[in-house]
Amino acid sequence: MRFGRSTPAVAALSLLASLGGMMSTAHADDTDPEALVNALQSVFGEHAGKRRGHANGFCVKGSFTPTDEAKTLSKAPHLSGKGPWPVVGRFSMGGGNPEAPNTQKDNARGLALHIDVGGGNVTDMVMISAPVFVAQTPAKFLELLQTVATKDKEKIGAFFKANPASTNQGTWLKARPLPASYATVSYFGVHTFTLTNAEGKSQIIKWKLVPKGGEVGLTDDEAKTKAPDFYKPELAERLAKGPAEFELTAILGQEGDALNDPTAFWPEERKSVTLGSLTISALEDDKTCDAGIFDPTNVVDGIEGPKGDGIFSLRSPAYAISFGRRTQ
Repeated sequence: MRFGRSTPAVAALSLLASLGGMMSTAHADDTDPEALVNALQSVFGEHAGKRRGHANGFCVKGSFTPTDEAKTLSKAPHLSGKGPWPVVGRFSMGGGNPEAPNTQKDNARGLALHIDVGGGNVTDMVMISAPVFVAQTPAKFLELLQTVATKDKEKIGAFFKANPASTNQGTWLKARPLPASYATVSYFGVHTFTLTNAEGKSQIIKWKLVPKGGEVGLTDDEAKTKAPDFYKPELAERLAKGPAEFELTAILGQEGDALNDPTAFWPEERKSVTLGSLTISALEDDKTCDAGIFDPTNVVDGIEGPKGDGIFSLRSPAYAISFGRRTQ
């Protein structure tokens, strides 16, 4: 059985050690991952010791327990075993601003997870509070960042007019209330994955985490009363009363779905299967999360990432470069 990387720190170090080879590897459009990291810095600035993306965030811990149905879709240990499996996670705001306000409606919230599958091995999941990403390809993402860095409204407007798929995420977020808590919003995987069970049957899916207590948002007037950094104290108060719980579901792909375009929506009424329960039980020392990388390409036997999705394949080398810079 192929397991995830041994620990977050080892994962990051192994990525950095092989970075030279990754940099020369052809991606879907040969975009340089270092250029992407540089472009993020051009937009948000360089902040010592901070991530280049999702810089504003904090660490939590908990566990994952699979449903009996999960093993019918995947032989991955955390989906086919009994559990509970220990989890370290990180809630965050999108972008590279470490002071990004929690009250910004059109900024995607993030939830990244390390799931301990035993033997010192982990597998990762990375999700955001929108079902789509902001660019179809690495080249388009780089162009978007470089255009935003100019702060030229005409150029920025022209980019979005020429690339309407890049407006999907912002439009989706603006149409919904500001989440009242990191614990009361759904999180989506923007990439497709293939799950394979012990009998060799495969199913294309997208991840979705749904809060068990339901989605809860704030009105615009309520949001105006909140401090820019209200999410962490809100969650600490919430967890003091009991855990925050989510259902992990697999949205089932169908013939004709866009498999390699992270800006493409799947129909909201699509059938899904509940794979398990994620329980967030307490805050964790941020050093635990900062010791490594949350990398969605770090999967185990029974889970396979998309082929031909350039944004997905570029994540590991870009994250490794960011890790190297923030730990210098």
